[in-house]
Amino acid sequence: MDIVWDGITRAETLAPEGVRLRNALADAAKSYKWTQVLDLLSKYGELVNTTRPGGSSLYTPLHQAAHGGAPVEVVQRLIGMFAFRTLRNARGERPFDVTERRGHRHLLGALAPEYKHHVPARVLLKLQSHFHAVIRGRIDQPIPDHGLRLPELEVLLELERPHMWFPVPGMAGGFSYWLEPTGDDARLMSESRSRMVGGSGQRHEITSAGSRLVDEGFV
Repeated sequence: MDIVWDGITRAETLAPEGVRLRNALADAAKSYKWTQVLDLLSKYGELVNTTRPGGSSLYTPLHQAAHGGAPVEVVQRLIGMFAFRTLRNARGERPFDVTERRGHRHLLGALAPEYKHHVPARVLLKLQSHFHAVIRGRIDQPIPDHGLRLPELEVLLELERPHMWFPVPGMAGGFSYWLEPTGDDARLMSESRSRMVGGSGQRHEITSAGSRLVDEGFV
């Protein structure tokens, strides 16, 4: 099963139960109630990289653990649940940056990003920009604006298998995307499927130079 990029930022996008769960997790993490955080995530592990609906800080549970100087064991548990060490908050900070700013030196080693793959930053940013253009071209007109946080590709470099799924509310589908290969010649492959947007699939190959449609019409 692919790791999910959760782009939800607004409460209006979610059902009431989804809002309740995300707020409960955000409240527990902000209050440094680690037992409650881990208990919630043991039941709803897909929420490990979520932020508060309607919130402005974009703090995930791992950012809050970094902020509060949580025990190393808590941070390791979160990372074991695929909490991203390279995910940035609204200030552009990774959890490592937050804990460094706060002076929690005991967490620096655990929160230092570990990259399984290497793509130069300049290449990765170009891939990301072209990928976002593909996404917007696919969803902007037929789907209401949900204020989605579009996928940030740096987190792919943390994964042994750099492959993720981005579900899009209202699309009845989403985007499966993966890196192949890495380095200066890295390219991103994207497959989007929807029962609402054209009723068919599209596959794009994305390089630092741009994107091209390589297949469409599949289900």
